[in-house]
Parts: sequence; structure tokens; C-alpha cells
Amino acid sequence: MPLPREFELIARHFRPLAGEGALALGDDAALLDPPPGRQLVLAADAMVAGVHFLPDDPPATIGRKLLRVNLSDLAAMGAAPLGYLMTCGFPQGTEEAWIAAFADGLAQDQAEFGLAVLGGDTVVTPGPASFTLTIVGSVVPGRALRRVGARPGDDVWVSGTIGDGALGLLALTGRLAPDAHLAERYRLPTPRLALGQALAGIARAAMDVSDGLVQDLGHLARAAGCGAEIRASAVPLSDPARAALAADPSLLPRILGGGDDYELLFAADPADAPRVLAAAEAAQTRVTRIGRFLDGEGVRVLDASGGAIELGAGGWSHFA
Repeated sequence: MPLPREFELIARHFRPLAGEGALALGDDAALLDPPPGRQLVLAADAMVAGVHFLPDDPPATIGRKLLRVNLSDLAAMGAAPLGYLMTCGFPQGTEEAWIAAFADGLAQDQAEFGLAVLGGDTVVTPGPASFTLTIVGSVVPGRALRRVGARPGDDVWVSGTIGDGALGLLALTGRLAPDAHLAERYRLPTPRLALGQALAGIARAAMDVSDGLVQDLGHLARAAGCGAEIRASAVPLSDPARAALAADPSLLPRILGGGDDYELLFAADPADAPRVLAAAEAAQTRVTRIGRFLDGEGVRVLDASGGAIELGAGGWSHFA
């Protein structure tokens, strides 16, 4: 079925997603009033077929992942979501049913996470499919979590489990045995919004793990002008990831450096460990202490005997 004209397509599939301030997507921009006494938080991410998702992934999960990876940036700042702007580049020949399913995925997660689209743009491109989303959230002034702030001696904490996203990509591309849990974690990461907000005033520094645990820990350490070390055995793994690693120990660099986890990585004073655990319980999110920040520079990964593990490349880069 050929695509309808641009404004018909927007009215049919994206206007139902619009929230207050979007002006029914009929104007060139949205109007947004920040909540009283709150500071705006803005972030943007792009997703391109063949880079951030598989071209044959279900369109609903592509829309949901697009929203979720941006929500994860809000989580890393301790912010609550307000809305988003989105630009869609659909390849020539895209069926309207594909776009409808994409929009349905967005609608599902809008309802789950409590936000709505504010505006954006829709274009047709020779390909590949590409999407850009700008997320808008809010936080109490002075309470935003930042990457800068860790100190030598601080604990390194991480939420959830690590490595599922990277292993899920391997499973979906036939380089690892099929596994529904790992595939789901690659396609649908969980933004840790409640945890990020609960850690405000407790965590000294935070970010989300998108490019790999070791590389992203290096970002936190460099921002603080210090180093860090983690124990490989302390890194939390799901049962499928643990089984895959037991069967093939060479997967450890992929687990610790593969990215696509979208878990929260943060620093906290060791004296605040009870507060961290209480915040995690309130947010109903697992957290694990995996190491510490140190004087010096760089990130060391230690084995069970305290020896250094060489991992090679530490994480994902678009410019490698």
C-alpha cells in the first residue's frame, strides 16, 4: 500500500501520540511550561538501521528502543520525563503498516513511562531507516546527577545485569545460540528512571552504560581525574549470560565492553552504601557494588586472585 501524503500520515499515526503543548502537531513548534520549581533536562540520541538496531527487528520494538535509550539518559541525570521531539527518516518503499506498528510501539511506552510526543519531522530517505529523538525532562535545581564528582575511595555501583544487550545481538545474528531473554534485552532496554531519581543526593556521579561497562566507567573516572578498578566476578550477570560465559570464557570482553545495557553506573561514598541499597529497594531495582575509584588513571579489571585481565578494546565507538 503506498504511503499517504505527509500530513495525512502524521495525522493518522503520530497526532494520536501528541500531548499537551504539541498543539496537535499543527504548528512549527511546541509550547512547553516546565513544572514549577524544576529545571529542564534535554538529551538527544539517533538510531540508524544496521548500527543501533537490526533492519529486520519488529518496528514496534524499534520505536520503543528509540524512546527507551533516550529515557535512559534522563535516568542517568536523575530526571523525570516530560515529552519528546522526534525526526523519522523512513526509507523509500516503507509500508504504512510498518509505520503504524512503529507508532504503536511508541504509544505503548508513552503510556508506560508517562510522556507524549511534542513535535518533530517526517521524511522519506533512500535509506537506511534513521531516527532522532530529543527527550525533555525535569529535575529539582541542583539535584541533577552528573558524570563529574566521583572521588578516590568511592564505590562503583551498577544496576541490573551487564552484558545481556551485547550477547542479545550475538544471539539475534546467529553468533550465539538463540535466547529470548538476551534478544529482548537488546531490543528493549529498561530505563532506570525510578532509580536515577532515588539516587539524587546520594550518588556522587552517574551515567548510563551504553558503550560498554569498562569504557563508560573510564568516562566517569576521567571526569573525576582519577582511576577505577572492578572485579570481574562481582559484575552482575543474568542466568543466560552466566551460562554463555561458562560455555565460552572468551565472551568476557564482549560482556564487559559490548554496550547496549542501558543500566546505571554510579559512584557513591562507601559510608552511603545503606542509603544506596535503600534507594534501590524503593525503586525496585537491583544494584551491585563492583569496585572502587582510585588515585591515578585508567580502569583495571581484576580476576578472582587480584590479577589484571586484559580485555582489548574497552567498548563501542562510532569512530573506531
